[in-house]
Amino acid sequence: MQLTSIQSFAPNFVTPSNGVTSIGSGAFETCAGLTGVTIPNSVTNIGLNAFYACTSLADITIPNSVTYIGIYMFASCPNLTNVTIGNGVTSISDYVFYNCTRLASVTIGNSVTYLGYDAFSGCSSLAGIYFLGNAPSVAWAVFNDNPTVYYLPGTTGWDAFSADTGLPTVLWMLPKPTILNFEPNFGVHTNCFGFTISWATNIPVVVEACTNLANSTWTSVTTNALTGGWCYFSDPQWTNYPGRFYRLRSP
Repeated sequence: MQLTSIQSFAPNFVTPSNGVTSIGSGAFETCAGLTGVTIPNSVTNIGLNAFYACTSLADITIPNSVTYIGIYMFASCPNLTNVTIGNGVTSISDYVFYNCTRLASVTIGNSVTYLGYDAFSGCSSLAGIYFLGNAPSVAWAVFNDNPTVYYLPGTTGWDAFSADTGLPTVLWMLPKPTILNFEPNFGVHTNCFGFTISWATNIPVVVEACTNLANSTWTSVTTNALTGGWCYFSDPQWTNYPGRFYRLRSP
């Protein structure tokens, strides 16, 4: 089911039903009183101009279910300040945040591989862009301001991204150690199971494992020093168990 238009909302907030799978082009365009939208996890597609010139819209989160966002989706939303883009989106189309003059912070999910033309142009208040994945490729003139780009230790491509965009890049330290489960080195490889651990420079992280989550007994597998804020863990013993589960902790 596609949501194609909105005629009324109260109190200045919209929550589409869970049966909605697509928000159509221009569905909320120029809804001047709209301050917030909760996008349900059933939505996979958001069309072009969907929130264009929603002058009161302040914050929005795009769930992991969404895989496509159209051009001009949030363009000319002058009061939009914070945006979180889920891990399902693979590209940010042209002009998506064009002329969002108060946009201060954007968090971008780990599947985004491309930023479109003028995607962040006119975002004069944008101070930080936080990437959960590897560096995306970029079109020309994505930015015309100078936000700081934050990236996770263990992710790749940031020297080239900085050279292409002219933006400064800084390591982003999460509050707890994280497994980068989107990396190509995640999972089963020759004679081992492995993953990249990302957190903070030179702080040790313990990998623990158990074989039964219902009746779990966790045992330490290894302690890893995160040189540069990350390390690669591999477990050659994983084939000795019918199933093995992992978690991280700081000593």
